[in-house]
Amino acid sequence: MKKWKMVLVIIIVLVIGGLITKQVVANRSTKNNKGYKTLTLEKGTIVEEALAIGTITPENEIQIKSKIPGIVVKRYVEVGDRVQKGDLLVKILPDPTPRELTEARRDLQMKEVSLKNAKVQYDRNYELLNKNLVAEEVFEIIKLKFDQAKLSRDLSKDRLSLIEKGHAGKVESVVKSSITGTVLEKFVNIGDPVVPLTSYQQGTPLFTLADMTKLIFRGTIDEIDVGKVNVGVKAEMEIGALPGKSILGEVIRISPKARKENNATVFDIEIQILDTRGVNLRAGYSANAKIILNKVESVLTIPERLLTFQNDSIFVEIEDTTTGTISKKQIVIGLSDGINAEVKSGITEDDLLVERPPKEIQ
Repeated sequence: MKKWKMVLVIIIVLVIGGLITKQVVANRSTKNNKGYKTLTLEKGTIVEEALAIGTITPENEIQIKSKIPGIVVKRYVEVGDRVQKGDLLVKILPDPTPRELTEARRDLQMKEVSLKNAKVQYDRNYELLNKNLVAEEVFEIIKLKFDQAKLSRDLSKDRLSLIEKGHAGKVESVVKSSITGTVLEKFVNIGDPVVPLTSYQQGTPLFTLADMTKLIFRGTIDEIDVGKVNVGVKAEMEIGALPGKSILGEVIRISPKARKENNATVFDIEIQILDTRGVNLRAGYSANAKIILNKVESVLTIPERLLTFQNDSIFVEIEDTTTGTISKKQIVIGLSDGINAEVKSGITEDDLLVERPPKEIQ
C-alpha cells in the first residue's frame, strides 16, 4: 500500500512540474512574440577621432656616398651598428684605367718642367732686382708665375698620389660618417666598384644612416578629416606589427596641398612621437594614427542604430514599464564616434529603450 502511495506522489509531482514548465515556455514565447528587444542607457566614454595611415620613419635619414672612384677594399660597419660622427665606414682603393694613370704621370712631368723654368726665371730676376737692374713690378709678376707653377706641380703630385695610393696629404680614400646614428642599409660589398659623387653624377650610395632616437610618423589623412585636425593635437598610434601596443604623439605638420592616392584625395601629415611607452620602434613600421578631436567621459551613451532622424529632430522608441506601450521620444545628442552617441537630454537611465530587429531583405 505504501509503495502505491509513493508511486502516486511521484506521478503527481511530474505532472505539476510539466504544467509549470509549459507555462514558463508559454510566458517566454509571449515575450519573444513582442518582436523587439529592450535595453537601458549606460555611461561610457565617447571619442571623436580622425584616422591617418602611414609609417614610422627617422626624422632625418641620409645616404653616404664617396667623392673618390675605386673599389671597396674594407668595410668597417654593418647594418644595425651605431656610429659616431667621423667614424670610418668604408675604405676605397683607387682603380684608375691605364690611360688615367699615364695622363696623371705625364701631367706631373710637365708641371715639374714648368716649375723648373719658372724657378730659373725667378732666381735670375731676383739677382737683377738686388742690383736694381729690373723694376720691382716686373719681379712681382715673375714671382707670381713661379708660385703658380709650384702650386700647379703640387696639385698634380697629389692627384697622382691619390690615384696610385689612395691618399694625398689630408685627402684619403676612407669614407667617414657625417652624422651620429645607426646604419639602416648597406649597398656595397667588398670588391664592388664605386662611382664618385660629382656635380654631374649622383654617385654610388654606400650606406643609409639615421638617428633612431628621433623618429616620427609620416602618413596621409583623408580630405574629409583634415579640416578637423590642427597642429598640436594629440594622437594615439597603433603599430601594426605590435598588436595591443600604442604610442603617443603630437601633430607637427599638415601639408597645405592635397594629392591623389588610389583615387582618393589625401593630405600628407607628420606626427612627432612624444612617448614610446616602452615600445621598441623600428624604422618602417606601419602604423595607424588615431588623432583625438573631441572626448567626453562618464556620459550617457546610446547606440546610433536606435536613433531615428526626422528633419532636424532625433527620436527613439521607449517602452512604458507599467503598461508595455511604446512611444516615440525626442532627444538631443552630443558627441558621436560613429557607433555610440552622447545623450544630452530627452531620456534618462530609467527609460527602457526599444530595439527593433533588422528588416529582412526581400
